[in-house]
Amino acid sequence: MQRKTIVITGGTDGIGAAAARQLATLGHRVIVTGRSREKAERLAKEAGVRWFLADYTRLREVARLAAALREAGPIDVLCNNAGGIAAERTLTEDGIEKTFQLNVLGGYLLTRLLADVLAQRRATVIQTSSIASNLFGRGFDIHDLNSEKKYTPAGAYGNCKLADVLFTRELQRRCGSAGISAVAFEPGIVRSNFGAGSTLLFRIGYHTPLKYLFTIPPEKSARRLVRLATGTPGEDFVPGGMYSAEKPYRVWCADADGALARSLWEQCGEMCRGYL
Repeated sequence: MQRKTIVITGGTDGIGAAAARQLATLGHRVIVTGRSREKAERLAKEAGVRWFLADYTRLREVARLAAALREAGPIDVLCNNAGGIAAERTLTEDGIEKTFQLNVLGGYLLTRLLADVLAQRRATVIQTSSIASNLFGRGFDIHDLNSEKKYTPAGAYGNCKLADVLFTRELQRRCGSAGISAVAFEPGIVRSNFGAGSTLLFRIGYHTPLKYLFTIPPEKSARRLVRLATGTPGEDFVPGGMYSAEKPYRVWCADADGALARSLWEQCGEMCRGYL
């Protein structure tokens, strides 16, 4: 087995932490990022992973993280797993709607800043999407990424998870010839602390006994991420696609001509202009 260096953002809790443990057990070199020093240090002690701190609500911290990861050595797999839901429309210090910055823009910036490093190793870039892309992302408006016209927590999150799929497609289109393989995955409805500050729907789903009826443990969901991280592009997954378990996942938005994906990429570039 080839030992890989695998970076997992949002890797100190939930499926990110579970995947980090599983990958470390398999002998891979794992680097996690998160906001909590306490959680990072605990996971490092438990699983022997390396860690960096970064708050994705600050693009300057994402840029700093990219610089630190460049210094840390080659990267074979980048898992853009960081995310969250804001109960109310809130702007970050960068003037970006918080849910969009956490779930989409932070990963976009990190990937762009590491693109040459990733290409050198013919790396895989994995994007954590969600069934929310189909359930809540049908109101996606490419002209309102900052949710100025309308904001609901579920709608904003669904839009972001669809945007993650579009980002995956466009990353593959732009960087596939350079050796990067992009893939998105649907982790299932994971039993975790996710969505604690969000709407009643998410609180009921994640923070009451009902969660045991329809959620899956993060350890089980993490196996989906591990399979992609250890898999071979073209054999275990089709680059540019989205997967649930080992099967392709159908997203409602076909974007046959790629116009939405291109527009998303260009607008994200404008939002990150001071860092690219």
